[in-house]
Amino acid sequence: MRRLRSSPSTIIVVTDLSVLTPPAGSDDWLGLSDQALPVDELSRWVVQPSCGGVVVFTGTARDHSTGRDGVTLLSYEAYESQVVPRLADIAASARRTWPTIGRIVLVHRIGDVPLTEAAVVVAVSAPHRGEAFEAARFGIDTLKATVPIWKRENWSEGSSWGSEAQHITEVASPSGVSEQTEVS
Repeated sequence: MRRLRSSPSTIIVVTDLSVLTPPAGSDDWLGLSDQALPVDELSRWVVQPSCGGVVVFTGTARDHSTGRDGVTLLSYEAYESQVVPRLADIAASARRTWPTIGRIVLVHRIGDVPLTEAAVVVAVSAPHRGEAFEAARFGIDTLKATVPIWKRENWSEGSSWGSEAQHITEVASPSGVSEQTEVS
């Protein structure tokens, strides 16, 4: 088990990849798992009495990609030691931009993900729907652009590392300014 500090108020505990447990004493649930994601549990955890807006985005494995039908399986790999610190940077940036956010979930799966199963969950609670929607959209878009996780598509004719591969960039605030939170 390792403890990482992403900000003065956020401590992330990284344990076995197969176990995703709610964080004790933090409003940010950040993680990587090689098992099916507990979408219902993540969705329930993000809810708070002070927050009337909750947005949950679940990205699932689908049977096609740009210009390719018949996808049968997705497989994800990650630069594991960098994933949670980058997720923490995303959460910190979202909190600076939308300071009324209640809880944040940023969780991604690695390994094989069968069709219709969740590959990623981003959830945000806030007092009002506007902040929740905006922060959730920022969360998924920034996760895809800045977190070192790669997708391999498998289909009847072969496999490929996805048709929409992106270069990994630094976390930027919604205004486009790059940020990086020191992790120690």
